[in-house]
Amino acid sequence: MAENFFLDNPDLRFRIANAGLDEVIRMRERDFSETEEYPDAPDSVEDAKDNYDKVLAMVGEVCAELIAPRARDVDAAGCRLEDGKVFYAEGTRENLKNLQQAQLMGAMLPRRYGGLNFPVTVYTMMNEMVSRADGSLQNLFGLQDIAETINLFGSEDQKRRYLPRFASGEVDGAMALTEPEAGSDLQAVQLKAHYDAATNTWRLNGMKRFITNGCAQVLLVLARSEEGTKDGRGLSMFVCERCPGLLVRRIEDKLGIHGSPTCELQFNDVPAELVGERRRGLTRYVMSLMNGARVAISSQAVGIAEAAYREALDYARAREQFGTTIDKFPAVYEMLVRCKVNIAAARALLYETAKFVDLRDSYAELVAHTDREALPPGVRKKARMYSKIAAELTPLAKAFTTEMANEVAYIGIQIHGGTGFMRDFNAERFYRDVRITNIYEGTTQLQYVAAIGGTVQRVLDPLMDELSLLPYQGRLRRLASRVDVGRDRLREAIHSVTEHHRHDTEYFELVSRRLCEMEIIVFVSYLLLRDALKERPREVLAERYILDMMPVLDTHYAWINSGDFSLVDRHEEILAL
Repeated sequence: MAENFFLDNPDLRFRIANAGLDEVIRMRERDFSETEEYPDAPDSVEDAKDNYDKVLAMVGEVCAELIAPRARDVDAAGCRLEDGKVFYAEGTRENLKNLQQAQLMGAMLPRRYGGLNFPVTVYTMMNEMVSRADGSLQNLFGLQDIAETINLFGSEDQKRRYLPRFASGEVDGAMALTEPEAGSDLQAVQLKAHYDAATNTWRLNGMKRFITNGCAQVLLVLARSEEGTKDGRGLSMFVCERCPGLLVRRIEDKLGIHGSPTCELQFNDVPAELVGERRRGLTRYVMSLMNGARVAISSQAVGIAEAAYREALDYARAREQFGTTIDKFPAVYEMLVRCKVNIAAARALLYETAKFVDLRDSYAELVAHTDREALPPGVRKKARMYSKIAAELTPLAKAFTTEMANEVAYIGIQIHGGTGFMRDFNAERFYRDVRITNIYEGTTQLQYVAAIGGTVQRVLDPLMDELSLLPYQGRLRRLASRVDVGRDRLREAIHSVTEHHRHDTEYFELVSRRLCEMEIIVFVSYLLLRDALKERPREVLAERYILDMMPVLDTHYAWINSGDFSLVDRHEEILAL
């Protein structure tokens, strides 16, 4: 067992060292103006980075020495429901206690509420390490987005009452969105919110299902506040606390993530408070929640993939067959190399995404809290640009990281052979735990739907322009030229779809996956080439990824430009066979 999940991971350390957060740090720290009021506040960019390294090392130690050794017992014990109350496994309770004692429960909250004031990028790294230790624990630790949503959209009174309790670990949170008949179609939410004038409060009535950590003390609830409405414009966001009227009817018996309870909830006149403005629950507040959740689940997927890869590598190096360890067999080491490269590629996309989420949030806060006349020139333009980039990258990152992690966990069992199918080994737990990541918080297919608009509008073009013009030489130059060709083909494919099939909704949806995957391949290739400029040994990662993935891009390109659309027209005929 490793001693520290941060110090033993050169790729993660490379990411934080090259995260490009200087501007974010200055804005988040208000040009280091909090040092007098808060002794732990940094006085420079370097001081902030040093603090990030120290905290990440502490998280890495807690994860390796305390959380990971309990993971198998947590999985076996699961959660139980008795008399309407949910009980975590003993190991989960100890894990949460350890994280609380380390003062990590308010990572992104401002210091005035007891938080660490960390950027999303650093919090995402914390989530990745927690997920490597125990994928199910991230579903509890990673719900700090609940507090962040209150911080972004709640009233000052709500922030004062709730946020210090989140930061101290006194309360935990859940987001109650999904309903039995609504599923991913949140516009169909029917849980009712009515205003009780006699008590000057809102009351919630209805059902919610598949609610992660639905037994939490504080819940953000999407509810229908406007009588007679049937779409998203009639929905508002509410905050409520656990009370006798809020019943946990059942916890789901799941394939994996056993340490995290998934609950069915019944609301019976539950008192609640409106968060933000009426009618904006889905269109603004849930969209913000979902963006945060996409990054969190991406980190969960990468963490589980890292654990599955390392378990497979250790097994392959120890398992002897035909007089040698199986890691020497080409069929096995080829699988291990694919896992290693794809995890590095996913991590590159994830932390580039997190950086732009940080930039988006920093500029949005600056615009929101500065008089229009006092805003420096260009700030609003940058705010809009970063918002568009983050909105494009978050679904792409979730699609790529979660599909990658499922493949790595699958390969992990394959390398273990028959033993990987047995509960005696961790490989089968990783396989079960990772399967949900490309389903919840929006399936992979819905991520492509969310991203395709930005893909065809070429939102990432300015970033790719900059990356393509970096001073590559030698082998890197040849690889970059191959990526440039792939980018040209992406452009041609987008043009073909938008010019000839603009009004063919069915065809447009059918090709969205292919276009999004082409964009991911090009963008990630450039990111890995940039990494190789910063650290030359990483050239081999870029080379392997590009050589593996450019043929995939070419296949998508050929399919889109073939002119044969029979699969669109004849899908029912094919499915009927």
